[in-house]
Order: sequence, then structure tokens, then C-alpha cells
Amino acid sequence: MHLCLIPSHDESRGPSFNRRAERRRAFSLTSQRGPQEFRCSGSGHAAPRQVLSQRRLSRTMSLHPLGLLLLAQAVLGTAATRFQDVFSQGNTSPVTSYKKIQGWSSDQNKWNEKLYPFWQEGDPRWKDCWKGGRVTAKLDSDSPALVGSNVTFVVTLQLPRCQTEDNDGNIVYRRNCTRDPPGSMDQQFYVYNWTERTDNCGWENCTSNHSHNVFPDGRPFPHHPGWGRRNFVYVFHTFGQYYQTTGRSSAKVSVNTANITLGEHRMAVSIYRRGYSGFVPIVRAKTVYLVTDKIPIFVSMFQKHDRNISDSIFIKDSPITFDVKIHDPSYYLNNSAISYKWNFGDGSGLFVPSGSSTSHTYTLQGNFTLNLTVQAIIPVPCKPVTPTAPPPTSAVTTGPSSDSDSSSTVESVEDNPDGGCHIYRNGYYGSSIDVVEGILEVNIIQMTSIQTTESQAENSLVDFVVTCQGSLPTDVCTVVSDPTCQVSKRMVCDPIVVTDECLLTIRRAFEEPGTYCINITLGDDTSQALASALISVNGATSSGTTEGVFIFLGLLAVFATIGAIVLYKRYKQYKPIERSAEQAEKQEGFTAYFSTFKAIFSPNSTERNPLLKSKPGIV
Repeated sequence: MHLCLIPSHDESRGPSFNRRAERRRAFSLTSQRGPQEFRCSGSGHAAPRQVLSQRRLSRTMSLHPLGLLLLAQAVLGTAATRFQDVFSQGNTSPVTSYKKIQGWSSDQNKWNEKLYPFWQEGDPRWKDCWKGGRVTAKLDSDSPALVGSNVTFVVTLQLPRCQTEDNDGNIVYRRNCTRDPPGSMDQQFYVYNWTERTDNCGWENCTSNHSHNVFPDGRPFPHHPGWGRRNFVYVFHTFGQYYQTTGRSSAKVSVNTANITLGEHRMAVSIYRRGYSGFVPIVRAKTVYLVTDKIPIFVSMFQKHDRNISDSIFIKDSPITFDVKIHDPSYYLNNSAISYKWNFGDGSGLFVPSGSSTSHTYTLQGNFTLNLTVQAIIPVPCKPVTPTAPPPTSAVTTGPSSDSDSSSTVESVEDNPDGGCHIYRNGYYGSSIDVVEGILEVNIIQMTSIQTTESQAENSLVDFVVTCQGSLPTDVCTVVSDPTCQVSKRMVCDPIVVTDECLLTIRRAFEEPGTYCINITLGDDTSQALASALISVNGATSSGTTEGVFIFLGLLAVFATIGAIVLYKRYKQYKPIERSAEQAEKQEGFTAYFSTFKAIFSPNSTERNPLLKSKPGIV
């Protein structure tokens, strides 16, 4: 006779597992239910077996029946798996006393190991409990969290290659993902088709042997319209308590930290998928989160001419902008009064701005220590304080007592100007910064187009005369962009050596005519400054071409003058000298008028012709 049992001893599974296995082995010998097999649901691989010898079985059966019954009851009472047993792996100091987290349950509750089997790390069944590969999980949080606020955890399943989740929550292969697809890609190929199972039954009758809608502690799943798409069970565990929920390939849970002690804590999650006769573990994940009573703050610093804002080196005589960010993802401080107190470390004193952003200019070089204190006054429900007895009055009275009733009670509250109750939380930030000399300003004072020779006429050359203030630059970069200064076309950077004064000439070539935006940047090891200008380039023209144009225009003027003289001599006719007195008078008047007009516009031009002068009738 042979009996199939779970192994009685396995060093890889820890002492607690071995003790439970021994108890189960002893109990199995007393039952008449026959051999049992522990299988990975849906995987088809049985757990390792151990066959007991006939001699050992006979010796065990010889025990008294009443003793066997008591032993079986004791084993059942002590071998029940608890949530703490499932999540205690890797936790050397489990929490024994804790405050209640709202919505969470104690990990001392019993865990249904039959419906939700628990496997140790290294168990070979992990390899076969997901089709197509191994599933991994990424667990993130928005820690650190200020005590009293909420910390949120998000777990995301990372499926094997070529697998994804469709709109119905089923796992399918992506089309055209592999050269050899696992099936015909003309139709959808499922890795897990849970919709087909849940469509065969409603919510009421889906609790048969083929589908179980309960959590590991026996509580039923929440009933909602999309329950058939939530085929994963997530069990979170921290601070001696657990929270269980259903979901798809990702899940999110938020925890209020009011009852969690300060310091670092571990959050673990076990994830199960729906199987045929229960749920199958697919992956576990964990992360560390921090609960603190100090306000988490981050400070970003910006300076206009600073070359590298991450090196904590800034420029003298240039304002630095400080921007404070409070890490409060759950909006716990939304109704709080927040103040900021700055000490820039340069002897300028304490500065209290009205907002989270401020600026400061260091006028001296050196190393300075920056300190910031952020205080939040958080309103909370006010608890009445038990009134105290009034102080005894003097034995001698000089007048009648007050009309007020001495027996009336008054609830005293925390001393506050607005009469409310508050909690004060502070946050601190400190940093060491270096202030050095840097380039503060760059100016383009002149732009000159350079005439080129015929061999250099392909490009237009322009000289830019640039000055700067502050330290001397070591490199120069020129960026040529479109007229809007938005689209960069070309960038040229060159090292330079400036020994005395920041005055240099930069020559750049332009291949095509047009309008360009020019950005010239001068920089050194710690700073840089920029100057911009718009320039219109008309194209390349050589000096030889220009001279040729002028010669051509000059020759054209000479030929035009000669042509005019020839035409004038050819077509001019002299009339007879004899004419009437009336004609002579008119001719003399016209000649006199023309002479006056000519004298006005050409005073240096006089006609010298002896022939005409010798003619009678001319004065």
C-alpha cells in the first residue's frame, strides 16, 4: 500500500513550512480519504511525492483511535495558514503590536490555502503557471508621506513578450509580434479567455467548483457590473495588516498614515490569476515606503546665465530664482497656512516671502550656505479640554460677587487667534552654493557685409562685432535660424582666446540671400550669455563685378552723348537772314527768353561761335 503526500521536509521552504508539512503528514495517515495530490491549478504538474513504507504505515496505524482523533483536531487547529505566514518571507521582525489602519484587516486571520496556494521562492511550479513566459510586477509608491496624509501604491503587471490585455480583460497575443505566431492570426488567439468562462454563468451561480468569487479570507468579491473583467486578485500587506482587491493588469490602493509609525516600512503584494478550480499565484512584489513628520520639500534653482544648474555654481550680480515644491500628492495640506523662511547665508538676514517662489542676488563671490524652513499650520478637529476648577477667592471681599454663574463650564481650546485647533508641521532644506564671476551680458554693436573676390563669390560674408560684460569668454557659438528665431538651420561653435577686453569680431558665411535670425552665445566654464539680431543678406557680389558694372554704365553714357550730337547736327536747318520786322521781333524775344533760361540752369555754359557772333542783328 502506498500513500501520496506532500513532502515531509524541504530545507528550501523554511522551518515553518516543514512543521506544517509534518502535521499534515501525520493527519493524512489517520484519515481514510485516500491519497491526495497537490497540483498547480491549470499547470498540469504535480508536486513532488513521498511514498511511505508499509512498515512505517503499520506502526502509525497501531495508535489508539481516540488518540488519533485528538491528534487530528490539534493538527487542524495549529496548522491553519495565516496571512502573516504567507507574507512573513523576508521579514525578520514581524509587527506584533500596531494601530488599526482604516479598511485593513489583521494578518492573524486564516488564509484559504486550498483556494489560494502559497509557494516558496524557488518552487518549480512558478515556471509553469503562466502560458508563454514569466510574469513580473512593478510596485511603486508616491512616498515619502507626511504622517496623517495618504500614501498610494500602484502595482502593474508586466506580461511576457507579445502578450497584452484586451478590453474584456482577457490576455491575448499581439498580432504580427512574432515570426512564428502560436496560432492562425486571422482570428484572435487567446492566452487566457476568462470571458468565455464567466459568460456561462451569472454572478449567483458562479461559485461552483469551476469558479470561486471569494478572497483568501473567505469574504466575497464586491459585486459590480464589470466583475467579469477583473480576473486578478491582489493582496497587499504592511504593518501587520492586509488589504485585498480584484482588478485587471494593474491595481491601486491608498493607505492613510495617521496610525502608522514614523520610519521606513515594507509593502508587499501577492497576485493571483483566476484558474479552473481556484486561483494560481503568478508573481509577488514589494517596495519600501517612508512615513515622516517633516514636510517633504524640493527646491529648484534657476539663473539666467548659468551654464549648468546642477553644479550649484552661480554667477555674481545675477538674480537666482528659487522655487519650492511641497510633496503632497494626497493634498493633505490644501487647507493649511504655509509660510517660507529663507536665510541665504550672505548676511542679508531672514527673508519671508509671500509665496513659494523668490529670487536673490549675491553681490560677492564665495561659498554660501542656504537654509529654508517651511511651516504648515494644519487645521484638525478640535477636542474639548476638561475644564479645571476656578482658583479660590480671597477670604476678604470688598464688594458683591459677579452676576456670572460660577457653576457653568467652559470648553477651552488650543490658544489660536482664529479660535481653531491646529497641528504644526515643519520642513527643512539646506544647500551649499558657490558664487563666481561670470558673463553677464552680450551685445552686437556692428554688422558689416564683406566684399569678396571672384573666387570667393559663392558665399556672403558678414562680420559681427560683439562685446560682453563680466568674465572673459572661452568659446563662441553662432546659431542661424529662420526670421522667427524658432527653426534652427545651422550652428557653428569655435574656441576663442580673449586676453584683455571682451571685444571680438565674428565672421560668418551665408550660402543664400534672405533674412536670418542670428544668435551669438559667449560662454566660459560656468556661465553663458546670448545676443540676437535680424540680418538681411542680399547675395554675394565681388569687387570685379562691381567695377565692370560702373565701366559699362560710363561707356553707355558716352555713346549716348555722341549720338545726340550727331542727330542734332544732321537735322538742324538755318533759315534766311532776311525776315520781316515782326518775325525778327518775335525771334529776338524767344532768343532772349531761352538765353535767360539757359543762364539760370547752366551759368558756366556759354556758346562760343564766331560765325554767329559776326552775324548782323546779334548784340
